[in-house]
Amino acid sequence: MSAAAPHVVHVVYSLGTGGLENGLVNILNRADPTRYRHSIVCITEAGNFARRITAPDVAIHTLHKRDGHDLGFYWRFWRLLHRLKPDVVHSRNLAALETQLLGLTLPGLRRVHGEHGRDANDIDGRNPRHLALRKLVRPFVHRYVAVSKDLEAWLQAVVGVEGERITQIYNGVDSDRFQQQVSDEELARLRDKLGIAPGSVVLGTVGRLDPVKNQALILQALAELREQSPDLFARCCVLLVGGGALVDTLEQQVRDLGLQDKVRFVGDSDQVPQLLQCMDLFLLPSLNEGISNTVLEAMASGLPVIATAVGGNVELVDQGETGMLVPSGDATALATAIASLGQDGKQCFAMGKAARAKVQERFNWDTTVARYLAVYDQVLGKTQAGQGNSGKDLCVE
Repeated sequence: MSAAAPHVVHVVYSLGTGGLENGLVNILNRADPTRYRHSIVCITEAGNFARRITAPDVAIHTLHKRDGHDLGFYWRFWRLLHRLKPDVVHSRNLAALETQLLGLTLPGLRRVHGEHGRDANDIDGRNPRHLALRKLVRPFVHRYVAVSKDLEAWLQAVVGVEGERITQIYNGVDSDRFQQQVSDEELARLRDKLGIAPGSVVLGTVGRLDPVKNQALILQALAELREQSPDLFARCCVLLVGGGALVDTLEQQVRDLGLQDKVRFVGDSDQVPQLLQCMDLFLLPSLNEGISNTVLEAMASGLPVIATAVGGNVELVDQGETGMLVPSGDATALATAIASLGQDGKQCFAMGKAARAKVQERFNWDTTVARYLAVYDQVLGKTQAGQGNSGKDLCVE
């Protein structure tokens, strides 16, 4: 890597399991290392995703911020930033936004901020305190990146960012990785290990166990399915892939609903492609979503998707073509959608085929990475051949 290459410092809350973190790792691993140098600053800790970085010479700095007002953190971050002397600071989501103010004392520093989705406690992005911070920092950010058109519209209408300062870039997906077919023998062994009986209809989701992901709705819908379609319920099995703070709460909900023999808590896993191939239907009942990497991975795996009609989900799932959209928080509607698709293997196959084709056509990491690097080029005044200066040139239409 050339020491003369411009230096980008990426600021994230942590490098734990999540779509934001997955996206960052994929971008760094696929980026041309001769064009930019990269460092990551973790406000809290570097979690298990740090091990997935294969790009050369990516330094990871952890600042161990304590909960609440940790004044020492700001001093540590300011000092680190002045030592690293980056050309670009790229913060992601609200937790990292205020760090942009600490770079104002570095002359020539360019500032990029990415919005990847909102938390369960601020679904519509209108929390007054959060909005005040966003508007305070807004004049100092040179370019915003929104991972969905929904977030792009919110940045303009609610935060007040001019459209020309926003670039909308979808996440990519490694289609080859998720289209690799697992042998029947390997699949049978994995299903047996998970306690999935032959002939089961496997419903599943992948993601951290977090309120905004709302896995509780899957359990409520499964209990509703017991009443709506007892024959299908008898054949159903649910895989919850991912770890997180709500595992104990969800396990208690399973016991309260009498679903112990139906639900498997898989935890974090490095076998996500294989686990997706164990599934017949992919479920994403989020309260809000940017662009879900796991939905893209499920689509690349040839699975029909049932998702709540929130955020970027409506940009991925085509109603009746690649899956179904249901109202947020509506367990009855989710159960009805499961019953409809779970009893129609022909429709499931057709939707899964259409989902895979859509991912192949519109979502790939090479395009995503090229567009992120073009953002850095633009804020540094380095335009590439065939590209204009407008962020709109980088949008996936």
